[in-house]
Amino acid sequence: MAASELYAKYARVWLPDAAEVWKSAELTKDYSPGDLKLTLQLEDGTEVEHKIDPRTNNLPPLRNPNILVGENDLTALSYLHEPAVLHNLKVRFIDSKSIYTYCGIVLVAINPYESLPIYEADIINAYSGQNMGDMDPHIFAVAEEAYKQMARDERNQSIIVSGESGAGKTVSAKYAMRYFATVSCSSSEASVEERVLASNPIMEALGNAKTTRNDNSSRFGKYIEIGFDKKHCIIGANMRTYLLEKSRVVFQADEERNYHIFYQLCASSHLPEFKAFKLGCADDFHCTNQGQSPVIDGVDDAKEMCNTRRAFSMLGIGESDQMAIYQILAAILHLSNVEVKDQSADKSSILPDSVHLMVFCELMGVPCEEMAHWLCHRKLKTTTETYVKSVSKMNAVNGRDALAKHIYARLFSWIVCSINIALKSAAKQHSFIGVLDIYGFETFDVNSFEQFCINYANEKLQQQFNLHVFKLEQEEYMKEEIPWTLIDFDDNQPCIDLIEAKLGVLDLLDEECKMPKGSDDTWAQKLYNTLLKQNAHFDKPRLSNRAFIIHHFADKVEYQCEGFLEKNKDTVNEEQINVLKKSKVDWLLKLFQDDEKAASSTNKRTSVTGRAGQAQRDNKKTVGLQFRQSLHLLMDTLNATTPHYVRCIKPNDNKSPFYMDPVRAVQQLRACGILETIRISAAGFPSRWTYQEFFSRYRVLMKQKDILHDRKQTCKNLLEKLVKDKDKYQFGKNKIFFRAGQVAYLEKLRSDKLRMACVRIQKTIRCWLARKKYLRMRESAITIQRHVRGHQARCYVKFLQRTRAAVIIQRNVRMWVTRTCYQQLRSAAITIQCFLRTYMARNEYYKLVFEQKAVVIQKWVKGWLARQHYKRTMAAIVLLQSCVRRMKAKKELKTLKVEARSVERFKKLNIGMENKIMQLQHKINEQQKDNRELSERLNVMEKTQTTEREKQNRETENLRRSGQEAKAKAATLPSLLEQLSFLQHELENTRREKQDLEEHTKVYKEQTQQVVEDLNMKNSLLNSEKDEMNQRILEQANQLTEIKTNVENAKQLEKDLTEERSRYQSLLSEHLHLEERHRDVKEEMNLSLSSSKSSHKRTDSNYSSNSSEFSQSLGSTEGENSSIQTEDETQATVDLPVLLKLQKRVKELEQDKQSLWQQLDNREEDQQEKAKEVEEQRTVGRAELDLETLKRQELESENKKLKQDLNELRKSLTNENSESAPPIPGSLPYNILLEHLSSSNEELDMRKEEVLLLRSHMVRQEALKHKDSVLGEGVKLDFSEMSSFQDVDRSTNIHTLNEDGELWLAYEGLKETNRILEYQMQEQKRAHHEENRKLLSEVNKFKGEKEQQQKLLNQSLLLPEDARVEASLKHEMTRLTNENLELMEQQEQQAETIRKLKKQLKLYIKKVEHFEASAQQKNKAPVMAAPVRAVNITRKEKEYRGMLEYREGDETRLLKKLVVDLKPRGVAVSFIPGLPAYIIFMCVRYADNVNDDQRVSTLLNSTISSIKGVIKRRGNDFEVVSFWLANTCRLMHCLKQYSGDEVFITHNTAKQNEQCLANFELSEYQQVFGDLAIQIYRQLIKCMEENLQPLIVASMLEHETIQGVLGSKPTGLRKRSSNSQEQTITVEVLLQRLSVFHTTMSQHGMDLDLIKQIVKQQFYIICAVTLNHLLLRKDMCSWSKGLQIRYNVWQLEEWLVERELADCGAKETLDPLVEAAQLLQINKKTEADAQAICTMCSALTTAQIVKVLTLYTPVIEFEERVTTAFITIIKNLLKDRVETTTLMMDTKKIFSVTLPFTPTSVALETIQIPASLNLGFLARI
Repeated sequence: MAASELYAKYARVWLPDAAEVWKSAELTKDYSPGDLKLTLQLEDGTEVEHKIDPRTNNLPPLRNPNILVGENDLTALSYLHEPAVLHNLKVRFIDSKSIYTYCGIVLVAINPYESLPIYEADIINAYSGQNMGDMDPHIFAVAEEAYKQMARDERNQSIIVSGESGAGKTVSAKYAMRYFATVSCSSSEASVEERVLASNPIMEALGNAKTTRNDNSSRFGKYIEIGFDKKHCIIGANMRTYLLEKSRVVFQADEERNYHIFYQLCASSHLPEFKAFKLGCADDFHCTNQGQSPVIDGVDDAKEMCNTRRAFSMLGIGESDQMAIYQILAAILHLSNVEVKDQSADKSSILPDSVHLMVFCELMGVPCEEMAHWLCHRKLKTTTETYVKSVSKMNAVNGRDALAKHIYARLFSWIVCSINIALKSAAKQHSFIGVLDIYGFETFDVNSFEQFCINYANEKLQQQFNLHVFKLEQEEYMKEEIPWTLIDFDDNQPCIDLIEAKLGVLDLLDEECKMPKGSDDTWAQKLYNTLLKQNAHFDKPRLSNRAFIIHHFADKVEYQCEGFLEKNKDTVNEEQINVLKKSKVDWLLKLFQDDEKAASSTNKRTSVTGRAGQAQRDNKKTVGLQFRQSLHLLMDTLNATTPHYVRCIKPNDNKSPFYMDPVRAVQQLRACGILETIRISAAGFPSRWTYQEFFSRYRVLMKQKDILHDRKQTCKNLLEKLVKDKDKYQFGKNKIFFRAGQVAYLEKLRSDKLRMACVRIQKTIRCWLARKKYLRMRESAITIQRHVRGHQARCYVKFLQRTRAAVIIQRNVRMWVTRTCYQQLRSAAITIQCFLRTYMARNEYYKLVFEQKAVVIQKWVKGWLARQHYKRTMAAIVLLQSCVRRMKAKKELKTLKVEARSVERFKKLNIGMENKIMQLQHKINEQQKDNRELSERLNVMEKTQTTEREKQNRETENLRRSGQEAKAKAATLPSLLEQLSFLQHELENTRREKQDLEEHTKVYKEQTQQVVEDLNMKNSLLNSEKDEMNQRILEQANQLTEIKTNVENAKQLEKDLTEERSRYQSLLSEHLHLEERHRDVKEEMNLSLSSSKSSHKRTDSNYSSNSSEFSQSLGSTEGENSSIQTEDETQATVDLPVLLKLQKRVKELEQDKQSLWQQLDNREEDQQEKAKEVEEQRTVGRAELDLETLKRQELESENKKLKQDLNELRKSLTNENSESAPPIPGSLPYNILLEHLSSSNEELDMRKEEVLLLRSHMVRQEALKHKDSVLGEGVKLDFSEMSSFQDVDRSTNIHTLNEDGELWLAYEGLKETNRILEYQMQEQKRAHHEENRKLLSEVNKFKGEKEQQQKLLNQSLLLPEDARVEASLKHEMTRLTNENLELMEQQEQQAETIRKLKKQLKLYIKKVEHFEASAQQKNKAPVMAAPVRAVNITRKEKEYRGMLEYREGDETRLLKKLVVDLKPRGVAVSFIPGLPAYIIFMCVRYADNVNDDQRVSTLLNSTISSIKGVIKRRGNDFEVVSFWLANTCRLMHCLKQYSGDEVFITHNTAKQNEQCLANFELSEYQQVFGDLAIQIYRQLIKCMEENLQPLIVASMLEHETIQGVLGSKPTGLRKRSSNSQEQTITVEVLLQRLSVFHTTMSQHGMDLDLIKQIVKQQFYIICAVTLNHLLLRKDMCSWSKGLQIRYNVWQLEEWLVERELADCGAKETLDPLVEAAQLLQINKKTEADAQAICTMCSALTTAQIVKVLTLYTPVIEFEERVTTAFITIIKNLLKDRVETTTLMMDTKKIFSVTLPFTPTSVALETIQIPASLNLGFLARI
């Protein structure tokens, strides 16, 4: 774009000016290239000419369009240069009263010199959780950004606050820390946060002073690291200080003061504890009266002293340490008044009766003579001798001042260390946010060593700032993948090298300090000789040889060399320090411990050379070296964090509110790097738009055909068309980057296009008006024509109808004739075709039949022929075979006959017979021998057989014994009786505890009754006062005759009543919260005390892991004893850090406890679902075991019978005394007996095998049965590896043990039992080892405590008496704290054990009940089994009384099922609303019917406790809270409806009146339930607010119904967050959420009046949040946004009408928001407009009206800003209005709730209990 286009006529530019720096002017004619001057007109009408240098051709900078003026971010400006920045800041500061402005990554803060209401808690809450670009610039936005990045990126953060003195650095840092303290943790117990903030008044008192530029100037730099844990809560802090201005202790310039602490001490000198310091007025001391300005306007030093002392106490610095600090400060004051007399040129002295010296020595605890001597003398050491030399008066005064500065510096360092110790946390720091409050660039008329160090630090910070800005620019360009060139920026590294490099200024200064005769003059000459010609940033003044000039990044500064060496050495007379080290004040010695350590280490290093003094001087670090090292450490810390910059600007030197001096402002903008940031941004692409933003803004410059589906390509085409120079913009991945000035050019094109559109609209409207007149005339003519043409048309229609009728008749006749002819022809053709086709088909059929029959005949003939041939062939073959075989047989017969006739054959046969006879004779002989041997062997075998029988008998007996032992072990597995006895014992203990708790309950009840009586008394007093007020109202009503006054009085009374009710409900809510908190703490303390008194009982290992089984059938027992409360009247005074640790520990334990309760409840819910399946499996297992047991017993009985028969048989065989002798072996009886014996043994073996199989099967079943029980828990039996005995064949391995596998079967049968027993032994062993380990740990713990106590005792013996007592107290408190924590842990364990035991008890009760029921069923089974005749039994109709009977002690069980474990969703959908309330009340009626007051109180108290427990655990679930609010109100209404009071029974039916309570009057419980309903109502509001909070701003403010109607303005680097990637939140989403709330409450049966009050509260929250964000967001205050807000409000009102809630008062709560929207749209020019605004905005406060008008921002050029004069008119018109001065609406406000009586029409006798509630123990009466 050419310069001639930009510098055209009417273009506005900036001209340099000496007074205002820059002035605005307007071109009166176009500029042409080559012109040497511009013709301009100033704003006051003056015409001037601006000359243009032909060599540079630099034109004056252009002004930004008016629409861009006053932007939140300076980078949003199209033209980025110095005048634009200055003008934008001036407009925001003076016109808009906005002190904060963004400049890219920097927050510019201008000191308003006036208190502004923008730092309250509601402002903090509004900025909390918001993105930095969404809200107006604020220090809270920077703090929130740092806090959010720390939590999101897990990276440490730093906030760098800089600026010159008086710019507001300390206040900005203070507010940043206050923000962290507020948002990081709850304010109710913010001990750590308060301590962090408490460090501010201490550091301000000791490190801040009044200067000519600032009343509270920080004279030191500090970097505070605020530590956070993993939950991002503050756990501690650490502070580092830099370069304390020690010279201020002894010298102050005119109109300045010393440090505040001295004046605070003097102002409090009248206090009794300060009498010993002998102080007076501040004017009496030399170190506080030099500035002649001891008082600061508006500051009370005595009051500030109280704040300082309070801060010391809060940080844990004791009263004794505080008094020691004040004592040393008082001593410094007296030391400054010590006068030194001049005796000669090099000799001085101090009078011995100097009062101030004596007081100083008395306060410091040192001898007066010795201190007076060393104040006027000094010691000189040489290699051989030591000399004492007197000094001159000047040197003595300098030594006195150096001593005062040294003492103050040591005191300051000690206090900083003490603060760090107090702020240090024992917990591990996860991350931190550092806040750097450091001095800005300084230049005075006389600049010394302090200014040199300050400017050196600012050089380092500016370098870090430039590198960070450049890095961000580079990352942005690389992220968007656009080509970029290296941006040239002023690197100040040469200046830093000049200061800190080798042979730099600091190096030469340290070298000169080491010279024996070094001076400021010689150092200056070294600087000239070394640096003058080598470094361009170093220069020498023309008229001075004792000064030098350094060209800093901000300006060149001339430093005076005088005093540089002395300040850098920071020397103090060592003998004076030695005198102080001999002080009698122990506390003073603490200040010099570091010096002693350093001196001792130096002496050790130099002991060889013997020159300790010289080495100590050489090794002592100079001030410059220390500052350089600390500065490098600071830079390392800052580079390791993510920095956030706050630049504070001092607008004027007169401290005038909201007045800006342009010259001073520009100086500071140049010095703090703002303009450098602008220059870096302007060198690249400062303006950045997303493609969607660019499209929405400049859509008007496109045509419809240019719009593509791809927004990116559309924007590219438009830019290429509008801007020809492609170097002026770049296309990134997500953004478009523009050079400086391009946005202004596009805005010009846009405004031109809109102006043309306006002209076109005007032209169209004028055309419409003329055309309207023409159309009226045309309409008249058309009407006449219409009637004429209508008549003609009707005639023509008649003609057409007749013609059409004739044509239709002709058509039909012709059609009939033609159709008749056609049908005749068609019928003839069909007949011919029919006959022809029939003839052809018949012929075809005949042919097929003939062929088929021929084939069949051929088939049968061929088959018969083949069979005949086969038969003939077979017959021939058989005949042939017969003939052949007959021939062979004949031949063989002939040969056999021949052989039979031969003699040789007979011979052969005889020879064989003789041999056989010989062999048989030989065999007979051998058999006789064998018979004799066998008879002998038989005798031996009989003997061995008898022994084997005895052995088998013994084995059988052993097997029988082992079977009995296994049976006994199997019988002892459950050991139910032992467990029941144990549980009975525990039950007795529980009963005793219950009795104790009941006693505590009685005490608490008496106390509660007393409180109730007091409340009743107060209520009666209030009632009496109310009656008096009513009487007065009646008297006034009688006197006054006008009805209007009566109405006003009634309204006032109603308002007072509402406020009173609101106060009562808020107090009630707070009281209930504190009561609940107190009750929990006391209950934990009581349980811990009781657990510490009770002895620890060790249970059997069988019960060590039984929680999993019993957790299936029992839920949480929370809330059983929650109503018990005891008051501790004695309160022990403990140390604050210990108490804070205790509170933190208690809080952590409570959180852990709540999480464990929640996990346990979830686990119990899951296990309850599986309980039924487990029970079914167990019953099946028991049935199988019973069958197997019966079968085993039968087999064992048969086995016994067989064994008896066997024994008898054996006895009969072996009985020697029997009548008949035993059979002989080998005889028939003997063989029969042996066979019978063998068969008996086989049968016995089979029975044994069956018995073993059954035993093993029973063991397996028992193991399965007890797998999840007490004994079986943890036992993992691998049944898959066991093969089935019935189906496995006997292998060879089995026979290796025994032939029939009996031993193997016995082994496998007992293996599983042995596994269980082995596991039990292992568990006992493990428990034994665990107990030994615990005992060893306790012994080691006791040993450690003993050693620690011995160490503490040895240390305390070395301490003085006071310190010994204090140390012992601290040790005792620490010990008690540890014991308390251990007791709390033991109490938690005991509570868990009690829960387990209770669950066991209930499970065993269920088991016993189940066993009893099964026994009864068994007893009834024979009776039921008898066959009877079927009889029809008709049930008699019962008349129920509306009661539910329950046994005493079932209250906990009832409430667990009905309250704790109940899921509201299923109840609300399936059953009648309020069912739990009806059931509880029916139980109350039963308790009332049996006249049992204990039951009534127990049931109602337990109900209240259970509901409170549910609300406490699930208070964030809207559905749960709504459900119990509805049921609580319903129960309260039932108590009222059935109370019998005349007020309530009028709404009842006759049946309901009969069911009223007869024995008890429960009005007190009505009040208690009413208070409980109020508490639940407030919790419901909080839950609802949490759900609505994320939706309100996005739907009511940010969302636009029609996107891009008026476009969006440029927003700079900090873009507003968008929901483009997420689901867009619209008003419909908000209305859907409100509908869900309303539907849920309606389903729960909540009273309509209560629903209306809740909806009213919802709409108030919507209004408050929306209006608060509107007041904090300048980009939302426009005409179009007002239109959008009014549309959204209309939708909310329509929602109310649809749900018939228009009369609930919710619409009125939206009035402030409606008025704010109207205020954005109304005219704001004339005084009449101001009058209309004041009349219209009755619901807005004056501050809100002024804020909206101030923030009003035009979005297009056709809008105008609100002038300052108009705002002043508004203020004058509203100054008499009586209202609050708060700016924000209270989002936490909750309207007072009323609970009107609503009777129910549900009859109690008709209510049935659903089976799904598992309330079978309740019985309807």
